[in-house]
Amino acid sequence: MVYNFNPGPAVVPAPVLRQAAVDLVDFRGQGLSIAEMSHRGGAYEEVHQEAITRCLRLYGLGSEYAVLLLQGGASLQFAMVPLNLLPPGRSADYLNTGHWSQKAIEEVGIVGRQCRVAGSSEGANFSFIPSQGELDLDPGAEYLHLTTNNTIYGTQFQSLPRSGGVPIVADMSSDLLSRPLCWEEVGLAYAGAQKNAGIAGLTVVIGRRELLDRAGEGVPTVLRYHTHLQSNSLYHTPPVFAVYLFGLVLGWIEAEGGLEGMARLNGRKAGLIYAVIDGSGSFYRGHARPDSRSSMNLTFGLPDPVLESRFCAEAEAAGLVGLKGHRSVGGVRASLYNAMDEAGCRVLAQFMGDFAWRWG
Repeated sequence: MVYNFNPGPAVVPAPVLRQAAVDLVDFRGQGLSIAEMSHRGGAYEEVHQEAITRCLRLYGLGSEYAVLLLQGGASLQFAMVPLNLLPPGRSADYLNTGHWSQKAIEEVGIVGRQCRVAGSSEGANFSFIPSQGELDLDPGAEYLHLTTNNTIYGTQFQSLPRSGGVPIVADMSSDLLSRPLCWEEVGLAYAGAQKNAGIAGLTVVIGRRELLDRAGEGVPTVLRYHTHLQSNSLYHTPPVFAVYLFGLVLGWIEAEGGLEGMARLNGRKAGLIYAVIDGSGSFYRGHARPDSRSSMNLTFGLPDPVLESRFCAEAEAAGLVGLKGHRSVGGVRASLYNAMDEAGCRVLAQFMGDFAWRWG
C-alpha cells in the first residue's frame, strides 16, 4: 500500500480515479473518451455546468456568485486579480504570510499597479498568521488579498480577518473545499485544482458577479474575468478532462458529508499527526505556531538534517511518499488533503512514533 502525502499534484479520491478510468475510454456509453469530446457538444456542456452548480451548492452560494473554470494556475491569478480589480492610481492591501503571498505581491508591481503590505509574518520565518490587531488595513483599499493556507510553511487562517467592508480576495489553492467558508466579506477566491479539487490544469475562480463583470481597460481579452463570465468559461477550449475530474471530486465531497464532513475528517487527520509532534519531547519540531497550524500541510523538523533525510528515506520505503519538505524550508511536510484517508494518517503517526523511539 502506498500513501501519497505529496503537496500537489496530490492524492485523488479512489472512487473518482476508478470512474475516470472508465470514462477515459468510453464516456457514458457514447464510444468516445471524455478527453476527446468537443467542448461545444452537449455531453461536455452538461459536465461543465454540473461542476459549476455543484461548486456553488457546496459553498451555499446564490446567483450573485459565479464560478469560472480557467487555466494558467493560481500564479496567473496573481496578475489577473490586479489587472481586473485594481485601477491605475488606486491601491490594494496584501497580507504577506509566505512564498506565494510574496509572489502575488511582486506581480502587482510587474503589471503596473500599486499595493501595500498590511500585515506580515516574514520576520518570524512565516511561522504564524498575523492576528486582527497586528493588521494595518486601509479602509479605502480596492481589496484585501490573502493566502488562506500556506503550503510551504504549514500555516492557515483559522478564520478570515475582518476587512471592514473591503472585498477579500483569497488564494485558496491548498485548502479549497476543505472546510466551510464565511463568504460575507469575500469578493473573490481562486485556487489551482491539483490539491483538493482534482488534477493540474484547472484553475477555479469563485467571485461576486459585480467584481467579475468589471472589464479592465487595456487588459487583454483572455485575461478579463468579464470575458469568461459572459461566455460561461467557454470563451476558448477549457481543460476538459480536468473540469470533468473536478466535477467528480465535487460529487465525492457531497457524498462524504459536504464541507462540514471534510472539515471534521481533516481535523481528525491533522490531530493524529500533531499529537505525535507534541508528544515527542521536541524530537519533532513543528514549524507553525500552534494557533496558526494548518490542517492541510503539516511541517516539522527533526534534530538534524541527517535524521530528516533518514526519516524521508525510511518513510518512502514503508510506502509513505512525498514527505520531503520544500527546498526553501527543509524538514518534513505531510500534506493531508481531502482525499488522504484517515487510515493513511494513522500509518504515518505510527511510523513517526516508531522512528522517534529508534532514533530519539
